[in-house]
Amino acid sequence: MHLRTRLRHLALTSIALVTAAAALPPATAGADDAGSRDRHPSSGKLSALIRYAEHGVPHIVAKDYANLGFGTGWAQAADQVCTLADGFVTVRGERSRHFGPDAAPDRSLSSASKNLSSDLYFAGVRNAGTVEKLLATPAPAGPSRQIKDSMRGWAAGYNAWLKQNRITDPACKGADWVRPVTALDVARRGFAISVLGGQGRGIDGITAATPPAATPVGEVDPGGAAGAARELFASEHAKSADMGSNAVAFSGKTTANGRGLLLGNPHYPWQGGRRFWQSQQTIPGELNVSGASLLGTTIVSIGFNDKVAWSHTVATGVTLNLHQLTLDPADPTAYLVDGKPERMTRRTVSVPVRGGAPVTRTQWWTRYGPVVTGLGASLPLPWSTTTAYALNDPNAANLRGSDTALGFAKSRSTHGIQETLRRVQGLPWVNTVAADSAGHSFFSQSQVLPRITDDLARRCSTPLGKVTYPASGLAVLDGSRTDCALGSDKDAVQPGIFGPSRMPVLKDVPYVENSNDSAWLTHADRPLTGYERVFGTVATPRSLRTRGAVEDVSAMAERGGLTVGDLQRQQFANRAPAGDLAAADAARACTVLAEDRADLREACAVLERWDRTVNSDSEGALLFDRFWRKLVGSVPPAERWKVPFSPADPVRTPHTLNTDAPGFATALTGAVSELRAAGIALDAPLGKHQFVVRNGERVPVHGGTESLGIWNKIEPVWDAAGGGYTEVTTGSSHIQAVGWDGSRCPVARTLLTYGQSSNPSSPYYSDQTKLYSGERWVTSRFCEKDILRSPDLRVERVRER
Repeated sequence: MHLRTRLRHLALTSIALVTAAAALPPATAGADDAGSRDRHPSSGKLSALIRYAEHGVPHIVAKDYANLGFGTGWAQAADQVCTLADGFVTVRGERSRHFGPDAAPDRSLSSASKNLSSDLYFAGVRNAGTVEKLLATPAPAGPSRQIKDSMRGWAAGYNAWLKQNRITDPACKGADWVRPVTALDVARRGFAISVLGGQGRGIDGITAATPPAATPVGEVDPGGAAGAARELFASEHAKSADMGSNAVAFSGKTTANGRGLLLGNPHYPWQGGRRFWQSQQTIPGELNVSGASLLGTTIVSIGFNDKVAWSHTVATGVTLNLHQLTLDPADPTAYLVDGKPERMTRRTVSVPVRGGAPVTRTQWWTRYGPVVTGLGASLPLPWSTTTAYALNDPNAANLRGSDTALGFAKSRSTHGIQETLRRVQGLPWVNTVAADSAGHSFFSQSQVLPRITDDLARRCSTPLGKVTYPASGLAVLDGSRTDCALGSDKDAVQPGIFGPSRMPVLKDVPYVENSNDSAWLTHADRPLTGYERVFGTVATPRSLRTRGAVEDVSAMAERGGLTVGDLQRQQFANRAPAGDLAAADAARACTVLAEDRADLREACAVLERWDRTVNSDSEGALLFDRFWRKLVGSVPPAERWKVPFSPADPVRTPHTLNTDAPGFATALTGAVSELRAAGIALDAPLGKHQFVVRNGERVPVHGGTESLGIWNKIEPVWDAAGGGYTEVTTGSSHIQAVGWDGSRCPVARTLLTYGQSSNPSSPYYSDQTKLYSGERWVTSRFCEKDILRSPDLRVERVRER
């Protein structure tokens, strides 16, 4: 029998066995709560069928959620064992033991600046039993039985891979920190992801908080705090620093066949523990979904099935708030509530440290959350003898993200997506954009947000909150008054958050689009209003990426007759909205400057000839990029344009570059000097100097930075000595273009820009990076007939031993 025939026969036989097993009662091994297995990494004999197709994408079939988790954990370990193991060291609070206290984590699971602060926080979470309590909370407020089973299975699959395979990745080969994990470790990783925008943002300030000494401590400057809060929560800088995304759904009114279309383009880190990983997950008769998961999670989080597709974009909702505490004059570790003192709770945490004695620190907790002395270096919140600040993060009570993903995976329409959001309420910091085969479009900013109404902020903001809330959505409430408590909505699954009836939603319009601005311009002709400030702004300037995206997708919708091919062309159009707005003005002003500066004449001609795109072969894109970065960094938005923003024309304003601004000439001459000093021609093709190196091979990278407004956003690292942009930190990651043609098989094209594996010896280390470089896509194999026809089909039956 030919090898290909044998593989298909094995696959079909195994699927038949799994299907038959799916009819049996669930395994009793999953009866205990996931948290009860902390000392016993796995039990029972779990197994799964994995069929690998092109680019190492696994199609996992199992009889139930525990076995599906097993196959997922196994397959993720095979591709990403070192990255996963590093993350588990983080959530166990053991980074200082293995890597030293002063080294920096990769920031994938928090904003901690050093291993020690990361450890102190996560060890505190562990000591307090925070995640165990969430696991014990009945659904829907807590995780479902299916998700707890999947976490137990994931841990068992990861452990089985470790036991049965040899690690070849040099990042952790032979490392003593690569150890078996438990279901509780998996849940703790999910908790870390949930609190990324809340407690995770304030870890340095939580772990450094100490009662004041006799020496007076300065107070917060409201003006400076407002600017810092705006930078942290609402600025283009915040969007470009770490994560972002684009997503658009077109309704059947705009498409060639009357069915919906979805293009998802999340912008996530290219390295570390917040990478996406692709798979198809199938439980016959129960679940069949394809897409991408964040590493260490058990269910596809962005993806599609045969009826509906969805993606997420990082939302503008501020997922934390502060309570300003009025301290007891006799004791700075007690605070007044309605005039009565209430003592803070001490949490003493000790963490092991490599080469030294354990470090022991005390954290201070209140009814509102932990005392915090800053949200990053730019927003200090000093603990004085009269005042302290407590951080409220409702996502610290939210372990429902995976149940939301599971609900999406099982949905049959955009209505099912909305019902999942209403029922589960588990998304901490993202919007949802969806389309379905019946032609519906859907957008919702359904986040777990502190229930800060504008009225509450008006009544209860402290002087600091009166400036930070309008500027950024960060509320600072008077913690001394019980009438300033957040309250509850009747339709909310947990106290102190907004219920689904308060969320911005838009359905069944020709398109819905989001590029990380607020919900206001989800559809340019149907602006969303009426939501509270904590969700985001209304009638304020949009980023260039939003403006360019709305221009593009509204034109596509107006043109109509859209197909998946149109989505693919939009993804890699690589139009630079900043170039369309400013390059011609810059070239003209450059010509005037060149009358006295002969060294600028070539630059003027290059800017004039540039095609206003950031394709790999675009000549002049690099010069404009370096000029624009310098201009944006030195010239405030209000001085950058001659025609200011108008809420009546938010897509086309502001415009007309102010070349008289003092920073214009400096930015232009600086860019020219920089490129010449680096030996880079002013008209060099972008891809020659914007690339990544994989196993010694240069791979050109197209796309561009946030400030240029590029849909296909990437944030590269400048290294003039190395030849230009030589690595990408974050940007286009798991891209999917999905539609339907009336058959049982969705029409889907995908691309994982950095590939499935971070192991340099893996064949899936850079294969999709090269596809991305060439603007080529992967045809997703969803239906059985297509999976079995894969020329790269490889079948594995994996099991515990």
